[in-house]
Amino acid sequence: MTHVHLHQLSKTFYGKEKVHAVKDLELEIASGKITALLGPSGCGKTTTLKMIAGLLHPEQGDITFDGQSVLGIPAEHRGAVMVFQNYLLFPYMSVGENVGFGLKMRGTDRGTIRRKVAEMLDLVRLSGFEDRRPKQLSGGQQQRVALARALIVEPKVLLLDEPLSNLDAHLRDEMRELILSIQRQLNITTVFVTHDQEEAVVLAEHIALIFDGELQQFDLPNTFYERPRSVRVARFFGGVNFVEGVKQGAQVTTPVGILNVRPQAIADGPVAVTVRPENLRLGEGGENAIQACIHSHIYVGTHTRFKVEAADLRLEVVADAASVERFQDGDDVPLKFPREKIWLMPPDNAGRGS
Repeated sequence: MTHVHLHQLSKTFYGKEKVHAVKDLELEIASGKITALLGPSGCGKTTTLKMIAGLLHPEQGDITFDGQSVLGIPAEHRGAVMVFQNYLLFPYMSVGENVGFGLKMRGTDRGTIRRKVAEMLDLVRLSGFEDRRPKQLSGGQQQRVALARALIVEPKVLLLDEPLSNLDAHLRDEMRELILSIQRQLNITTVFVTHDQEEAVVLAEHIALIFDGELQQFDLPNTFYERPRSVRVARFFGGVNFVEGVKQGAQVTTPVGILNVRPQAIADGPVAVTVRPENLRLGEGGENAIQACIHSHIYVGTHTRFKVEAADLRLEVVADAASVERFQDGDDVPLKFPREKIWLMPPDNAGRGS
């Protein structure tokens, strides 16, 4: 198991325009855990992964494995193996030859290669596929071969670039389970890149959210939902309810009324208030209850999504499926903001309800 530390890592690309792909990235990746680099396309995720792998060299900062810098170590000797988004299997080689390629390059004897290849194919649930060619495999099977080829050399760090993006929904679920199973079995430090927040939440134990080459928040998955650091972070994780307010002690004055809030580490003054749709309580009175009008609703089987209006703001509420029988469009109903579910952030000009 290997602890990875990125120290103030920076990378700039020069072309028609100067692009700061990664800016002063400081990140500690826990030994033997799965960490996600999450963010929109072009935010610097894959650039960071390639720097860890040794395929790109940072112009500033350092990368250490267990406290030792690896910047002077070439990619082939660094111990970080990268599985690319498009697999990069050798089309003229069999599955077995693809998987065993790394060991062959190391001069490993044929008997050991055959044994290790069989072990790896069993691990990725492809026993019996040794003699097939990549073109005879599905996308999910090719991804498994690429994963086996990376694991057979027993890397210190496994790097996955958008590992599920080329798969359909069913295969994505299957590959998620396989990756989690293998990682738990081998306890290998794993870093993967994704633009899909659901994928990051399902697979990763910690998530590094990156925008425009800069780390925005590094936390446990649930923290991004319950305690985002900014409106932009909250929006990326599906936040839709934002209300401007002014905090004074344990209360926030907003266009919808005065809300009582739990103690939070944010100064008095202008704030952005957010509550996730599933945490608002439609039809409940009491503390922090306001009057709202149901604008529209969508019944989706397992739950009902309501759009409600209050004080010229439109908010979204997710309620149980049966609520579609209790509330009708146009109804005036109480709407409760549970004190423990209200989260305050620095104000944002784009933070109005939509």
